[in-house]
Amino acid sequence: MVFVQVCLNGARGAADGAVVPLSPGALAESAGAAVAAGASDVHVHPKSPCGQDTLSPRSVAATLDAVRARVPVPVGVTTGAWAEPDPVARVARIRSWTTLPDHASVNWHEEGAEQVAAALLERGVGVEAGLWSGTDGPERFAASPLAGRVLRVLAEVTDTDPATVEESASTLLKAIGDAHGRPVLLHGEDAGAWPVLGLALRSGLATRIGLEDTLFLPTGERACGNGQLVAAALSQCGSAQRAS
Repeated sequence: MVFVQVCLNGARGAADGAVVPLSPGALAESAGAAVAAGASDVHVHPKSPCGQDTLSPRSVAATLDAVRARVPVPVGVTTGAWAEPDPVARVARIRSWTTLPDHASVNWHEEGAEQVAAALLERGVGVEAGLWSGTDGPERFAASPLAGRVLRVLAEVTDTDPATVEESASTLLKAIGDAHGRPVLLHGEDAGAWPVLGLALRSGLATRIGLEDTLFLPTGERACGNGQLVAAALSQCGSAQRAS
């Protein structure tokens, strides 16, 4: 069975439309719809009261408690530097969490990535190693003493040109290589989201979809929620299996 992670909201905010869930309650409702549609895992960005990404223990706990009350699958959060630019403060935030996620993403090209990953592992939180195309993340990860201990690799294709995105994805996968034996989840963003998802399915890789990565269905229509995006992704999986 294909592994599809749903990325509920990302760094998007109110300007991206009411369909993007921001509050713990809205995130829980959206996660429930996505898991009902077939999502295997949840990735979420907890928000501050003003709608910004945050690593504060109160917001992380409120979000995790609400989402876990609705879904039985693992739930992870971001540790992106935009939520806390100072690496020392980012580690301190993680060490202050009162409720722990099942896993958290760490972007390996960001300053302090090794320290953030180590803090998560010390607390028993799985690490998703975010390796972005166009960065030195893959090279830094290849040399990392923590590489073999991560839960999975998130291979993120930042190219959004449909004409070149699959080539960019192939280049990224070559740079990642055997990923120290860890599972690889391949995904794109915006106009590259659906082409990269198709490549992931054809390659037998885990993938993800959700309002963080795209606001639109493969048809170009605006999605009404994460559940609809997950259903569309799994429909593509069925088509790929029939074609093979």
